[in-house]
Amino acid sequence: MISAILGGLAVWVTALGPGSRVSEAAKRSTTETRALAQQNPLFPKEIRGIHVTMTLASLKGKLAEYASLKNEGLNTIALDIKDENGAVAFSPSEAPLASEIGAAGNFYDPASVAKQLHAEGIYLIGRVAVFEDPVLSTRRPDLAIQHSDGSTWLDYRGLGWSNEYNKKVWEYNVSIAKAAAKAGFDEIQFDYVRFPSDGPVESAVWPGKANESESTTVAHFLSYATSQLKPLGVRVSADVFGLAATNELGIGQSPKQIARAVDAISPMVYPSHFGAGQYGLADPQAVPGTTVAYALSDFKTAMRGSDAELVPWIQDFSLGGSFTLADIQDEVLAVRQSGARGFLLWNASGEYTSGALRPE
Repeated sequence: MISAILGGLAVWVTALGPGSRVSEAAKRSTTETRALAQQNPLFPKEIRGIHVTMTLASLKGKLAEYASLKNEGLNTIALDIKDENGAVAFSPSEAPLASEIGAAGNFYDPASVAKQLHAEGIYLIGRVAVFEDPVLSTRRPDLAIQHSDGSTWLDYRGLGWSNEYNKKVWEYNVSIAKAAAKAGFDEIQFDYVRFPSDGPVESAVWPGKANESESTTVAHFLSYATSQLKPLGVRVSADVFGLAATNELGIGQSPKQIARAVDAISPMVYPSHFGAGQYGLADPQAVPGTTVAYALSDFKTAMRGSDAELVPWIQDFSLGGSFTLADIQDEVLAVRQSGARGFLLWNASGEYTSGALRPE
């Protein structure tokens, strides 16, 4: 499953070297990958997309139903390949570990899905949730964040995380991504590329922990992933918290470093997730466009000097109050005024607001 094994090893060694070498390697990989992706006739001038879970994709006729939203302006679908529960949508021969630990499912055939959506003129992003992985951490505790006694560390929700420093964890996730790329996915989007924040972190132990900052470790992973996916001609992107460019969150997400390793950054700028007083706003959700504009402005500043593009996730759900089409339109306007490449709508239930995907 590894194309040009010796070349891949050489790139990996480069990606794990000094910071300057990582930056140069990542820059070359990103530039070359972008050149290939730009040749993709399905790559939108403005991304207007939605997220689809593997469970929804497994329902008969559901993908076709989502594809029909192209009549409202949809041109992109971000489909889960591996989700935050550790489940993998299919059984990738490139990643036998997925089957060995019981993570591989039979939700859809990736090649058939790619063919179906491409026939509809839809750009296909594959979402891979990386380090939050209850399945891998349970079945392979040697690859998990641990307690000092060797037991598996859990966050406050009782979920285990894989060890961000372990190269076998890197290989596992990237192998799954490569399987999707070979099946015809146009882009791989890595989510949960961070260290845990909602748990007793003070008791966590990372076997093999490197003497480097957490943000450097995350950037190293993404550099490695990009170097492995580049020969397959796919774009590579990463999801980050909406405040990652405004505050130091202590989870290893540095937009400046990540931007050197990927083609695009997708910050989750959901107004409902910003606290009262953020950006001087009494209620950020009450002024969604303003909130999104402030957040994206900080990302543009943090990413300055890189070629990475912004494609934010924006809110299409109600939390703590009703979120309307007008609110979504305010978000979209802010995205467009920021100069971002486009936007992706998030709704955990997979129900999207009619009219939210209209072209400019």
